[in-house]
Amino acid sequence: MNYYSTNGQSPKTSLKDAVVRGLAPDRGLYMPERIPTIPSAFFRHIGDMSLQDVAYVAANTLFGDDIESSTLQTIVNDTLNFDIPLVEVDSDKYALELFHGPTLAFKDVGARFMARLLGYFNRQQGNEDVNVLVATSGDTGSAVANGFLNVPGVRVFVLYPKGKVSRIQEAQFTTLGCNVTAIEVDGTFDDCQALVKSAFMDKELNDAMKLTSANSINVARFLPQMFYYFHAYARLVGSGKSADKVVFAVPSGNFGNICAGLIAKRMGLPVHRFIAANNRNDVFFEYLKTGKYNPRPSIATIANAMDVGDPSNFARILDLYGKSHDAIVGDISGCTYTDEQIADTMRNVYAEKGYILDPHGAVAYRALDEYLQPGETGIFLETAHPAKFKETVDSIIDGSVKIPARLEAFMRGEKSTVRLNKQFPAFKKYLLSL
Repeated sequence: MNYYSTNGQSPKTSLKDAVVRGLAPDRGLYMPERIPTIPSAFFRHIGDMSLQDVAYVAANTLFGDDIESSTLQTIVNDTLNFDIPLVEVDSDKYALELFHGPTLAFKDVGARFMARLLGYFNRQQGNEDVNVLVATSGDTGSAVANGFLNVPGVRVFVLYPKGKVSRIQEAQFTTLGCNVTAIEVDGTFDDCQALVKSAFMDKELNDAMKLTSANSINVARFLPQMFYYFHAYARLVGSGKSADKVVFAVPSGNFGNICAGLIAKRMGLPVHRFIAANNRNDVFFEYLKTGKYNPRPSIATIANAMDVGDPSNFARILDLYGKSHDAIVGDISGCTYTDEQIADTMRNVYAEKGYILDPHGAVAYRALDEYLQPGETGIFLETAHPAKFKETVDSIIDGSVKIPARLEAFMRGEKSTVRLNKQFPAFKKYLLSL
């Protein structure tokens, strides 16, 4: 299958080239030329299928023209070698716990899939050196760093905003060494993302080194997130729960996650509607209300992985719906919450249900609590383990979240970073000096 740029000014290209390039030459994001549908028979049997089998069917439907089936099956199985439970929190609200991977965050799936796919394509090209650039507001960096750790022929550079990620998140990508370099940027996540995009557009830099991105701007990072939605529906059906009107509430920052869910729906997944749950960074919520998109500097919140003021994947959502505001609001509603509202939700759910939400999952849970309609079944994406935000969570619930052994191991490592300002010339000079 070919992939095209959302800006429409670059030639179509193969999956391999789209993955290796990351960003199209015209600064657009790659999208599949067509979105095939899965036969209805699949959904009649989905409740009896495993996570790996469900994900393989979805992956083969989209990527089957480009990757032989046995290789794709291996990539899927290696990516998803952990469980993703669907936990009942209320009688009509379920948490899809996406934090059971190596770094305890939902981005493990996309990062691991991309690492294996890029490794596969890189072997075909003779293991040329590839440099992966990734901007992170929290969990992306750790997932990508760990997903690509010690992958032959690949170097990873994680750009993150100084002082704006949690201590545990920072430890997960600043203590690894090997082929992973952490770059501490004196700025915001949007500044980090701008540096990555500028690097892709710089001819001198691209002539000197092969660059790609592992942010959700890369098709191999964002598309595998569709697995979550198929799997959640499968577990709902398999447990005999009502799946007639499924509503997904998605904590939304750069919008790659919800965009993958929208593509899953196009492929035939019976989703009733989506709720894009935002913190105070409400650019998309404003668009839903007004039809106008006004990006602005991000605001720091306790749900820091969602602190994005100019979400890249908005371009993909526009493209998917032919830039029709009416069509978008037909499938997606939105909401926005302050830190105080997020904290209240965490506190109340813990007191009443005994369930510990992380700040991002709390945004999505509150969206269901306020906007789920009678007869609907709500699934909220619990995107990271609450221990990744231990100080914040402990102070809110007046308790102590147990730190999993995997996180404790990261905390014992020695931090190593390269410190840069937010200006592109400094970043370019650093890369060219390597």
